[in-house]
Amino acid sequence: MIRTILITVLAIAVIGTAYWGYQEHQEKNAILINAENNYQRAFHDLTYQMDLLHDKIGTTLAMNSRKSLSPALADVWRLTSEAHGDVGQLPLTLLPFNKTEEFLSNIGGFSYRTAIRDLDKKPLTKDEYAQLQNLYKQSEGIQNELRRVQHLVLKNNLRWMDVEMALANGRENADNTIIDGFKTVEKKVQGYEESNIGGPSFVNYQNKDENYKYLNGKEITKKQAVEIARRYTQMPKTKDVKVTENGKGASYGFYSVLLKNSKGQEASLDITKKGGYPIYLIQNRDIKGINISLNEASNKAEDFLKKNNYKDLELFESSQYDSIGVFSFVQTVKGVRIYPDAIKMKVALDNGQIVGFAAEDFLQSHHTRNIPEPGISLEDAKGYLNPKLKVMEQRKAIIINELGEEVLCYEFMGTLGHDTYRIFINASSGTEEKVEKLKNAEPIYEDIVKKGV
Repeated sequence: MIRTILITVLAIAVIGTAYWGYQEHQEKNAILINAENNYQRAFHDLTYQMDLLHDKIGTTLAMNSRKSLSPALADVWRLTSEAHGDVGQLPLTLLPFNKTEEFLSNIGGFSYRTAIRDLDKKPLTKDEYAQLQNLYKQSEGIQNELRRVQHLVLKNNLRWMDVEMALANGRENADNTIIDGFKTVEKKVQGYEESNIGGPSFVNYQNKDENYKYLNGKEITKKQAVEIARRYTQMPKTKDVKVTENGKGASYGFYSVLLKNSKGQEASLDITKKGGYPIYLIQNRDIKGINISLNEASNKAEDFLKKNNYKDLELFESSQYDSIGVFSFVQTVKGVRIYPDAIKMKVALDNGQIVGFAAEDFLQSHHTRNIPEPGISLEDAKGYLNPKLKVMEQRKAIIINELGEEVLCYEFMGTLGHDTYRIFINASSGTEEKVEKLKNAEPIYEDIVKKGV
């Protein structure tokens, strides 16, 4: 009798385990299929965008009037942005593809800069027309290679998940049609770069200064880096310490410091060798409940900045995610917000500890600026706003525009219906440089469900 019961229990357990394993297998397959579908969609969209981009550049060569040429160049800029987005959705993070992305950025920057120019007063020069001809030929080379890869993908039912696995396992040098195709695209673009893409008006408008050229101070030692890390993390007696230097490929020097205390809590920092400035700080620990308000947490963040000699920073954005407060600070000079000089911080809401600190943007951009006088008045700038916008706040600000240039603007915060917007009007020309829709407060869906019941 007991034997029969045991056999029955074991049989049920085996069947249950098999069913659980089947369910797990099905769920895993569903996730893989979804990822594969997304990769396939992004790749075919990229190929399609390159087809359109090539054709659109070709049409600009036949145009002469500003009325036709400006919208066509604006379309070129839009298509390069969409192609950029498609590239970003492919599993190519471990495969060098930066030259192609830079090539797309350069096309976008050139076309946008030319599209917004008054082409009646300043028509295309011979050099710019020659650049358009080169871009037409070069985009054709990329288009043809992507079409070749697309043909092989469809013909042989190739999977992007295999690409992801190959890259993750370091097997990118193995025979893989998709990887080989993208490497060919990258080589082609590198060849274009080395030929005649140059010229004063054709530059990379991505605002990335990875050399941190504005840093001041002497180079620090590993020991000094550890002391800085202990000060920022408030872990002065930490004995478990690991310090590594950046690799040879990095364009600036930094130390990576890992601290671990007796409670098992870890903190990691990257600190510049020049001057000893933390680029980022992450403290890993369990945050137990909420004991302080978001306002108290922002005060903790401000005190932290002042204590570490960050001056003239103003809180401009705050939000709460579970038991963490997230804050963004920007530099202010004579009442002008300098948005490129930004620092982001995370504060634990159980005890006010700084658990996250990111100063990369600040360190790359911060320097003494000569802020120009506005070319138009505040009232003139208001005239460029939607008349239905109800302005709540206004100030001067420096932002990075679409071309990667710093521009002085009038910043307006206002409401339109139930939504809040931040709008930047160029203080010299009145151009609407940027419009941001701010996030509304998230509704509590549980309450909504209860009300609906």
